[in-house]
Amino acid sequence: MRLPEPVLLVYNLDGTWEETAREEVLRETRRLGSALELEGHRVREVPVRGEEDLQALSVLDPSEWIVFNWCEAIPGLPRSEAEAARRIGGAGFVYTGAAPEALVFCEDKGRVRDLLGERGVPVPEGALFEAPERGRWRRFPAIVKALREHCSAGITAEAVVTNEKELLERVDFVVSTWRQPALVEEFIDGREFRAVLWGNGPVEMLPAVEMDYSDIGRLQDRLCTFEAKFVPGSFHYTAIRTLLPAPLDPAELETLEGISREAYRATGCRDYARIDLRLRDGVFYVLDVNPNADISADASVACSAEAAGYSYGALGSRIVSFAAARHPIFRGR
Repeated sequence: MRLPEPVLLVYNLDGTWEETAREEVLRETRRLGSALELEGHRVREVPVRGEEDLQALSVLDPSEWIVFNWCEAIPGLPRSEAEAARRIGGAGFVYTGAAPEALVFCEDKGRVRDLLGERGVPVPEGALFEAPERGRWRRFPAIVKALREHCSAGITAEAVVTNEKELLERVDFVVSTWRQPALVEEFIDGREFRAVLWGNGPVEMLPAVEMDYSDIGRLQDRLCTFEAKFVPGSFHYTAIRTLLPAPLDPAELETLEGISREAYRATGCRDYARIDLRLRDGVFYVLDVNPNADISADASVACSAEAAGYSYGALGSRIVSFAAARHPIFRGR
């Protein structure tokens, strides 16, 4: 029988956040820590408020711990999710989730699109814009995204454009607001799914989740916006229904799983990830690959695991076990 490994639960806590955001992070971290403890793990929570907190890991013995890496950034360092993983690994610790190279790669939606397209994985038609350019794009409706943002940052109804004038205005907005290129893609107006996968040898897909837009009439509003994920009571939070398991026939489910597994492996995901897709005319298009996806208790990963029969603690413990297989001591248990 596997003995539960001691866990360092490493998470970021930014002093510039509003108090409610800090409280939520502390609450969710304690919830995960408590759930892991119920599974028999000894848990030590390690808040990362700045670079010095990661440096402090050096006083601990990597042979005695698995790091559960829930650190999405190093406060004070922009776009530092990969850097956090790099420093944890550089201190000698085995940690859960993707390696820095995969985190950096998946941050760039354009590179992900290109790689998946080369592998034969369906992706929406797309193009990068460094600035508004007339005559480059003719396929509408389209969606305009910031190239390197996640968590639906910048995804609003205005991101869906139906003509060149709207396109050029939105590209200008994205480039000037986010200080990065805009990715323009055809807007796949179809059913939307979250595919949660885990594992490293055999890769298993948990029950798929559908984001149901049936109650939303206007095409531009059929989006999983930032508000849909994080603002209770907002229009999208209320209007989008979650169907779990997603109502798919066996052939559709098999296709969804095959495409999602190929995207997971091609982009270097490890331990667990979430693939976002849309279905149109019998084709599942990959919209985004999310290594180290959100594992809060009410997020898609945890809900999908629960539908498969895993408690929240069992979900966390299973992810720890994937990392433990890379540990020089724990892998022998």
